[in-house]
Amino acid sequence: MHTRRVFVGAAMTGLAGRMALARSHGMLLHLSCGALGIKASQTEAIDYAAKYGFDAVDADGRYLGGLSDSDLQRLIDDMKSKKIEWAIAGLPVDFRKDDSAFSNSFTTFPAYVTGLQRAGVKRVTTWLTPMSADTTYIQNFRRHSKRLRDVAKVLDDHGLRLGLEYVGPKTLWSAQRYQFVHTMAEMKDLIGEIALSNVGFVLDSWHWHMSGESKKDILSLSAKQVISVDLNDAPLGIPLDQQIDSKRELPAATGVINVHDFLGALEKIGYDGPVRAEPFNEAVRRMTPDEALRTTKAALDKAFAAIG
Repeated sequence: MHTRRVFVGAAMTGLAGRMALARSHGMLLHLSCGALGIKASQTEAIDYAAKYGFDAVDADGRYLGGLSDSDLQRLIDDMKSKKIEWAIAGLPVDFRKDDSAFSNSFTTFPAYVTGLQRAGVKRVTTWLTPMSADTTYIQNFRRHSKRLRDVAKVLDDHGLRLGLEYVGPKTLWSAQRYQFVHTMAEMKDLIGEIALSNVGFVLDSWHWHMSGESKKDILSLSAKQVISVDLNDAPLGIPLDQQIDSKRELPAATGVINVHDFLGALEKIGYDGPVRAEPFNEAVRRMTPDEALRTTKAALDKAFAAIG
């Protein structure tokens, strides 16, 4: 473990700076180009991560699955030389719609997961819609637990973990007739019903804050229960129950969300996985890739510095 003095890490450049910052708190700085509105291929994302001081990148499962053994090995060797790891891959199974949509998308899922396993990817994540126009909470709960258990079994057979994200803003979960999972407590219930050890949380500081949760809630989890982490801030001057999910700020930008408690609790439970910015912010999306990457890295540095 390197020094905890995050400001020293932030002042350095290249690999040394990246390692001093991220590793000092045991977590990985995760670059998700798509979350910043940056269009990048898998190789471009890896290059961006190395250039701007990130530790891990999203895995493009379909791209990786289509590579020959030799091309995949070259890609992995390039990542190793740049000290870049895999963060997460997306879930291509349509578990939110009718039985036909789920079954059709699930058919190709084992092959997709085999491609991820072959590339060394360990985490797959997705989010839950927190409301429904026509499905009650209990009906939705039963459907999700069954379908996501099927998904998790395939992942577990290939040594991968599944992260589930609850969505917290009231402006979303109250927008239709029936509410669904939108808090940590409710997600604990769903994960418990799925009852597989490779299933856990995607924890987002935005949803944690919007759900009125605290450091104590995070401390109720073990490190193994947290698959990945998203870090964001909220706009100033907007009441909690009026915040809009698609209008966020970069980490530690406004101080509305208590990043000290959020990251501090994750550090205390020993979480050592990826942490990314996912701001859904128009100002960031209008930036050039270089400007967006520099700005995002600086925001993450500021957030980690708040731990002390």
